[in-house]
Amino acid sequence: MSTSESTVREAVYSGIKTATISGAIAAVPTLVGCRVIPWAKHNLNHTAQALIISAASVAGFFIAADKIVLRNARGNTIGKYHKSE
Repeated sequence: MSTSESTVREAVYSGIKTATISGAIAAVPTLVGCRVIPWAKHNLNHTAQALIISAASVAGFFIAADKIVLRNARGNTIGKYHKSE
C-alpha cells in the first residue's frame, strides 16, 4: 500500500469517527431544544433538525480528514527536504 493510500485510509477513518461523535453531540441539544424551547418547537421541523445535526457531522468529517491529510503532506515534504540536503 502506498503512502497516499494509507493517508487517505487514515483520513477517512478519522473523519468517520469524528463525524459520528460530533453528530451524536449535536443531536442531543438539538432534539432536546426542539422539545423544550417554544420557539424551536414551532419553527424547527424534522427536516431542520436533521440539517442541523448533519451539518455538524459533515463539518466534523471534513475538518478531521483535512487535518490528517495536511499533517501527512507536511511530514512528506519535510522528509523530502531533509533528504535533498
